[in-house]
Amino acid sequence: QVQLVESGGGLVQPGGSLRLSCATSGILFRIYRMGWYRQSPGKQRELVAQITSGGNTDYVESVKGRFTISRDNVKNMVYLQMNSLKPEDTAVYYCNSVTRNYPWGQGTQVTVSS
Repeated sequence: QVQLVESGGGLVQPGGSLRLSCATSGILFRIYRMGWYRQSPGKQRELVAQITSGGNTDYVESVKGRFTISRDNVKNMVYLQMNSLKPEDTAVYYCNSVTRNYPWGQGTQVTVSS
């Protein structure tokens, strides 16, 4: 059974930091490119960060230099360190395989506001 469980979101002031975690089970985690997506009200879900099985990373321009994606191939976990957060980063954040999307988890809400 596939499970993607995101955690670590919350309310943070502009300029603050959060670290998101995603626990996965039931997928071929070690061979898949994994990603963090986000969706804010009225917008489509977008891929903001991705990491290959070998650890190569890529980011959407708006988060480059602020977000860092990482993975643990033993624990089947993927992480997103978010620094210098901005109000426009407010969204529900999801993890999923980029190689092939599995059913989405519940996501974790990130709200950046003073």
